[in-house]
Amino acid sequence: MKITEITNGIHYVGVNDRCKYKFENLWPLPYGVSYNAYLITDKKNVLIDTVDAAYTDRLLDNIAEIIGDGKIDYLIINHMEPDHSASIQFIRQKYPQMTIVGNVKTLEMVKGYYGIDDNTLCIKNGESLSIGKRTLTFHLTPMVHWPETMMTYVNEDKLIFSGDAFGCFGTLDGGITDSQLNTDKYWSEMVRYYSNIVGKYGPAVQTALKKLSDIEIKTICSTHGPIWEKEITRVIGIYDRLSRYEGEPGVVIAYGSMYGHTEQMAEEVKFFNEKLKATDTPYILIGPGRWGTRDKLTGIPVLWSDISKARIIVEQGLRDFPLDASLGSHFFHNVTS
Repeated sequence: MKITEITNGIHYVGVNDRCKYKFENLWPLPYGVSYNAYLITDKKNVLIDTVDAAYTDRLLDNIAEIIGDGKIDYLIINHMEPDHSASIQFIRQKYPQMTIVGNVKTLEMVKGYYGIDDNTLCIKNGESLSIGKRTLTFHLTPMVHWPETMMTYVNEDKLIFSGDAFGCFGTLDGGITDSQLNTDKYWSEMVRYYSNIVGKYGPAVQTALKKLSDIEIKTICSTHGPIWEKEITRVIGIYDRLSRYEGEPGVVIAYGSMYGHTEQMAEEVKFFNEKLKATDTPYILIGPGRWGTRDKLTGIPVLWSDISKARIIVEQGLRDFPLDASLGSHFFHNVTS
């Protein structure tokens, strides 16, 4: 791999994973995924995060291409999830004098995960570390999306190492920055990444965005996906919108269907609702079980937008499957949440 210098003295040393079929054994990876790590060469050499254990050797090779037989003085850990921290113990073996930098929760995890509790530096929110010509400032961003997550800001370069924030699925093919890559595939992968990985932590993301709002950012270096320079406004805008739980125009019908029957019912209801909505025609809705349930075995999993023209909603019990009616509370709780 040819090591790419992002700016003078700041290098990309991450890797691409085109072998993993599912991220965290759950989320399909049609375009693969990158594990991004970075190296700052200054009076002190600083490694920012590591990579999945399957790629430790490649990470070490990438580092050696830059500093040769030199040493790593600091390892800064922005996020402890194993795809970013699993190489820590091997990096420590290679560079035994290296100081591991993290907040109190980070260092507790380092000890618990890897049995390392020596030569560490515990930092607090807003504290800074001078490494020579550069000063690094730490911004704690808990629950974006783990309790220990934080970001590291390079004051002189106005560059932020953001951990998983502003990340996305997809390997980096032929470049590392958004000016070197065709970014078309990353936008939908960013939404999918956020929805599956960060989604339920919207308030924490909003808190982090407010914390960063007074900081000038020219470059975002996430742990997954491209390095953002040209598209920073768009990237932050996506995370801002998603963390506010603001949707885009359109309707999503969510359902689970073991044999396809519930799927057919949901599609039929949606079809007739749209048809009647077009003519502003109200209707009475009668169906088996509970309307708006999330459990396909107890009713029909529609959203309010799917039945918005209904004026009367009737829940009907089944002869061989008696079921208490929701009496409105069950339905409106699920349909509006």
